[in-house]
Amino acid sequence: MTETVGSATGRARGKAKSTTGGSRSAGAKLRVGRVHTTEGVHPYDAVNWQHRDVVMTNWRDGSVNFEQRGVEFPDFWSVNAVNIVTSKYFRGAVGSEHRENSLRQLIDRVVGTYVAAGVEHGYFETDADAEIFEHELTHMLLHQVFSFNSPVWFNVGTSSPQQVSACFILAVDDTMESILNWYREEGLIFKGGSGAGLNLSRIRSSKELLSSGGTASGPVSFMRGADASAGTIKSGGATRRAAKMVVLDVDHPDIEEFVETKAREEQKIRALRDAGFDMDLGGDDIVSVQYQNANNSVRVSDEFMRAVESGTNFGLRSRTTGETVEEVDARRLFDRIARAAWECADPGIQYDTTINDWHTCPESGRITASNPCSEYMHLDNSSCNLASLNLMRFLGEDGVFDADLFERSVELVITAMDISICFADFPTPEIGDTTRKFRQLGIGYANLGALLMATGHAYNSDGGRSLAASITSLMTAVSYRRSAELAGIVGPYEGYARNADAHQRVMRKHAAANDLIRTHNQNDSAIQARATTAWQRGLEVGARHGWRNAQASVLAPTGTIGLMMDCDTTGIEPDLALVKFKKLVGGGSMQIVNQTVPRALRALGYQQEQSEAIVEYIAEHGHVVDAPGLRPEHYEVFDCAMGERAIAPMGHVRMMAAVQPFISGAISKTVNLPERATVEDVAEIYREGWRLGLKALAIYRDNCKVGQPLSAGKSKSAAEEAPEPVVEYRPVRKRLPKKRPSQTVSFTVGGAEGYLHAGSYPDDGLGEIFVKLGKQGSTLAGVMDAFSMSISVGLQYGIPLEFYVSKFQNLRFEPAGMTDDPDVRIATSVLDYLFRRLALDYLPLEKRAELGIFSVAERSAQVAGESGDGTEPVDLEGMRSTVEAGQAPERPTSGAGSSTELLELRQGKEADAPLCFTCGTKMRPAGSCYVCEGCGSTSGCS
Repeated sequence: MTETVGSATGRARGKAKSTTGGSRSAGAKLRVGRVHTTEGVHPYDAVNWQHRDVVMTNWRDGSVNFEQRGVEFPDFWSVNAVNIVTSKYFRGAVGSEHRENSLRQLIDRVVGTYVAAGVEHGYFETDADAEIFEHELTHMLLHQVFSFNSPVWFNVGTSSPQQVSACFILAVDDTMESILNWYREEGLIFKGGSGAGLNLSRIRSSKELLSSGGTASGPVSFMRGADASAGTIKSGGATRRAAKMVVLDVDHPDIEEFVETKAREEQKIRALRDAGFDMDLGGDDIVSVQYQNANNSVRVSDEFMRAVESGTNFGLRSRTTGETVEEVDARRLFDRIARAAWECADPGIQYDTTINDWHTCPESGRITASNPCSEYMHLDNSSCNLASLNLMRFLGEDGVFDADLFERSVELVITAMDISICFADFPTPEIGDTTRKFRQLGIGYANLGALLMATGHAYNSDGGRSLAASITSLMTAVSYRRSAELAGIVGPYEGYARNADAHQRVMRKHAAANDLIRTHNQNDSAIQARATTAWQRGLEVGARHGWRNAQASVLAPTGTIGLMMDCDTTGIEPDLALVKFKKLVGGGSMQIVNQTVPRALRALGYQQEQSEAIVEYIAEHGHVVDAPGLRPEHYEVFDCAMGERAIAPMGHVRMMAAVQPFISGAISKTVNLPERATVEDVAEIYREGWRLGLKALAIYRDNCKVGQPLSAGKSKSAAEEAPEPVVEYRPVRKRLPKKRPSQTVSFTVGGAEGYLHAGSYPDDGLGEIFVKLGKQGSTLAGVMDAFSMSISVGLQYGIPLEFYVSKFQNLRFEPAGMTDDPDVRIATSVLDYLFRRLALDYLPLEKRAELGIFSVAERSAQVAGESGDGTEPVDLEGMRSTVEAGQAPERPTSGAGSSTELLELRQGKEADAPLCFTCGTKMRPAGSCYVCEGCGSTSGCS
């Protein structure tokens, strides 16, 4: 066998500990056929490579966040994908000779380890099979067909522990030792940049007695300690910030206190913010607010939901005896859950009976919790490693989904995922033991929203749901079929024998659900037929050999890896908006109409000239309403998560319901509601989620959070430290007339709000400023008044404004951080912001150029090679050529730093999305988490 680059190294590293689990079969081993590759041609030799310089700057102030020059990538990888992989996944100290500098090195490091472990643990029939497997994985990663989750790229093949899992579930019992161990284990997981979830329902309630005779504290009180610990750690690892999930059963006596925790804190945030305290994330005063570092979810049973529907009472049960300690009105409790979610988006809801009805291993324990993003649900003290396929890579130019290629690709990916458990490390011995015994996997996909649009399907349509269900069913059916085949080669998972009947029952449930899919066209009919065959074959093989994995599939947020694969949409999500943000080589950015739009228009039968006009209209308006030549019945194909034609909340719920029967775990997704939505709207969504058989559901109502995270900067009254200007001469004072032109600018710096009033001479030129910052009568307000007067007098005595600007720009003290001004989005202090803003308003371009101060329009014009006036004529011929090439016309971003901010400019209102803690741009939704388009940082799993 000819060994490819990096294979020897990978195989040496792959000789890891762990067992394959179960008893090994004496049957034939795995034969691997070529799917994407050609014999005799290495995947690296079939692409064009180019060297690029990765210089990631905060485009708002020009500061460099990351720099590595001369990295090597295929020429078809986007700037964004190259930037994210280089900054996030390349290992080694930046600037050292040991730093990875090519995608080849990264892929070889990971794939070599997987193949070596597969050889060591007896997966492959021959060395030739191992080589083909290596080539196939390399090709798929190289061509963005799929991606492993981030921990694989962070850790595999390095000297670090070989952690491959992003999702963890912990356990806590009703003892102080267990509770303190919970704090410790959660802290270690956060430190490594991952997240964890757990159920606190075993902890006795505050209405029960301790063995010593005292009253128990209850789980909510212990949540305070865990929240403080998480807030202190802030997932301070080098890779990303993480999250946590806290679950409580609906029959716990402290359930009402749990439901109200975050809603009460939101009321506190509102009151403190109105009183002038800095309540933005990272501010000094936010630490007084509790429970902000976790997602909360209530576990509801069918018994409870039936009581809600019938309006009867429901019993809350003692944790120690199981007896009913209190009867509550089920409908009133459910309404409190809905109201709390309406107020602050928490708690979400998890449907316990449904979850455990689809549980493959009930004899080994119930499923009680989920990971932070709610897609992984299995035994306590377990983990799940994820991988996601890029669905658009399987859509042909003829609009037909290549089900055969998809099926064979799933076989390869699920095999690699199972091999990873053979060499993986885990954060605790208990998690490692459970994962090796049950081998939970989480294959999924991204780009569903783009696929539906490209094939002419509305996201909220029967046809769209049918296609999504068929693809999901095929993915999970093939995964479990391959799992059964692997069981015949290297043995079933260790816990299978005890759970064989239950596991087979769940497989039959999946297969039966597949038979109920109502297909609507040739695409989904062909896919569903293949899924039927795969389920039948999987059941036959599984009956003989069992299954290698207790779980096969989830639908994760695919935040960072979605950007790595150049996906337009993440996970199960629809498109965010029709106009997006695009980074350009060499810096700068443009806005583009989604490249899926021209393809969708072709699928719907529009001619080239019609498509050109429609795309041009979308570029101008951001939506399709009244687009020339577009038939109204086709509007729904272009509906998005936000914007002029936003998908109705129940449309998201129905899409989740369509695919849930074909997912081993659950779905990471938040259902967004408009601000005008009512408590009853939330309650109806939670009820419908139960009726439709979902496992978990979370909602977010627009603008429901007063304490929306806006900045990582602190806010304190340091403005009084501002230096006084030095006057070196005695010029004549030129006073302003009693009536003079002026303007007022409201601003926010690092969460501190203020107003700048600037008065001018009638013949031009700044003559006075007044700065309002802090409550009237406070020391800060007085100091700023005095500072404003001193600057005003200096201006009137002839001190040039550019002198002040040169002295005060870049002056550093708190409050500092993000602002709400598109031209000056990061300021090192309030004075830094004020004088940059004054320079933009009152200094000519040539003087500002000397100071390095430009508006967003001027920076965009510089990138585009313009003169600096921020305008650019529309090139209709150029736009026509790009549309003919299957692309969308580009325009300057006009002050946006991400797709979310671009959408804000279109809608004229602020989006409820946090700012990235790494680069400061506004993140976009990805499942129930958020992802930064600038640097790839996420708030959860990917």
